[in-house]
Amino acid sequence: MEIPVMVGAGLVVIGVGIGIGKIGGSAMEAIARQPESYGKIQTAMLIAAALIEGIGFAALFAV
Repeated sequence: MEIPVMVGAGLVVIGVGIGIGKIGGSAMEAIARQPESYGKIQTAMLIAAALIEGIGFAALFAV
């Protein structure tokens, strides 16, 4: 593997980790504010996290 490929793959992984972390943190704040909406918030969070992870895998395969 070449160095630019490894750097690109590392950046993809870091970006996905930050994105999923932000989604999780925001979801926890939203649940703390409105506990009765737990199910809807959790569903939206999981869908968004799965989409981000899928884009991350696609980017890794493109590198």
